[in-house]
Amino acid sequence: MKQIKKIKLKNFKKFRDSEINFHEEKNILIGDNEAGKSTILTAIELVLGGSKNKVESIGLESIFNTDAVKEFLSGDKKESDLPILHVEIFLNEQDNPDLNGRNNTDNENSDGLKLVCEPIEELGSEIRDVLAQDESNFPFEYYSVKFSTFSGEAYSGYRKFLRHLSIDSSQINSEYATREYIKTVYESLAEQNQRITLRNEYRLQKKKFVEETLERINKDIDKYQFSVRTGSKSNLEADLTITEDDIALENRGKGRQCFIKTEFALTRNGDGQSIDTLLLEEPENHLSHTNMKKLINRISNSAAKQIFIATHNSLISTRLDLRNTILLNSNSASPITLEALPEDTAKFFMKAPDNNILEFILSSKVILVEGDAEYILIGALYESVTARNLEDDDVHIISVGGTSFKRYLDLAKLLNIRVAVVRDNDGDYENNCAQNYNDYLNDNISVFYDEDNDKSTFEICFYQDNKGICDELFLPGRRTLTALEFMLKNKADCSFELLDKKAGELISPTYLSRAIEWINE
Repeated sequence: MKQIKKIKLKNFKKFRDSEINFHEEKNILIGDNEAGKSTILTAIELVLGGSKNKVESIGLESIFNTDAVKEFLSGDKKESDLPILHVEIFLNEQDNPDLNGRNNTDNENSDGLKLVCEPIEELGSEIRDVLAQDESNFPFEYYSVKFSTFSGEAYSGYRKFLRHLSIDSSQINSEYATREYIKTVYESLAEQNQRITLRNEYRLQKKKFVEETLERINKDIDKYQFSVRTGSKSNLEADLTITEDDIALENRGKGRQCFIKTEFALTRNGDGQSIDTLLLEEPENHLSHTNMKKLINRISNSAAKQIFIATHNSLISTRLDLRNTILLNSNSASPITLEALPEDTAKFFMKAPDNNILEFILSSKVILVEGDAEYILIGALYESVTARNLEDDDVHIISVGGTSFKRYLDLAKLLNIRVAVVRDNDGDYENNCAQNYNDYLNDNISVFYDEDNDKSTFEICFYQDNKGICDELFLPGRRTLTALEFMLKNKADCSFELLDKKAGELISPTYLSRAIEWINE
């Protein structure tokens, strides 16, 4: 199985100098907008494709790190200080001497491919003239684009060391993208000798159609004749499409196209040949929840290929195992992997109900609450304590259920997320709260609860501090239940009514106020 072990990026888009190790099979790239998920996929695609035309069509000014350019232009602007762009892909052992060598920045014997964009030495005089200009003018036009293996051998798009395919759901309706997709999958499933034979047979069939079928009307025409197109734009590869139930791919809806393209790309031919590297850009786009689950199962059960997925979808990241995640977010200067996540926690999120795991992972400050009642009211209580709202302080609230706190804290420890756990003491604060989380507490993780065992739940604590309001809303019409008993039997509904009618008058329980104050320290 051909695999990418790691990628090194220098002055490529947002990555000034980064190294990312990859998993052998599945790599889930998650992060905020503009965090660099798509950039990594683009870098892999460019290097594997070896196409100078593609780099030039994107434009060097679009792929060069803007900070590196600005830093150069604000300095002495010496030709020798011009930044160089590197993208290096380190491969597992390919048994191909053309790939192996020390032509990499690690200076180690390895199999791999690299893209380098650097100033053209022969144009030094012209470059100096550009740099001598008063205005800030970076000499992008005087840079070369070179693809080479780690042995130092140049290569181009005509020689593919790994069969790869990129599927971008944002271009799902692009005729060009669909045509290129079909061509790539076809080439991965049919050997070159098969493709030559099929191309020849297709041309002969077209010729036969002209000579036999069109002849029926051509024989009655004197000067002009009907025929069919030939040439590079009307050969077998150009005319191929993919059908499902006799309906062409391009005639399917966007969601179905996404599903078919991905599923078909995972297919092997009879000899076991398939795509080596599959790059998926936000496959969740256009898919219903049901089809998303089907697609995840298909990806999860695939074998003998390496898959890279850039996503904002919690279901994809959890069902495909969080330990395959590569996280790009503002809490860390470099990408973080979750390989160290305990196996039982990873399996928990794979099987747990749909959750807000990505919201948690991408946050810097989180308050975890136990149930719907706390979740509904905490925004109003937060404002009563701080005179600000949650969005102003970039604090996220996630309801996880009492049995799931530690699962989220396993993630928090790895990602250095500041987390306040707010939970009921359930009648025994010492065992349920004080001792229960000893292994998790640190400067960024703290647990908040009421130390009065008689105040065993949020509703009891809240009622004690807001008795007048609760009695006003929930006592009228009660024959047997007290206001508190009613609240305990109708937790979410009562919280919603409190928020709807008394939001500005509510008093936060003391332990919850302490959590709110701590999260912003």
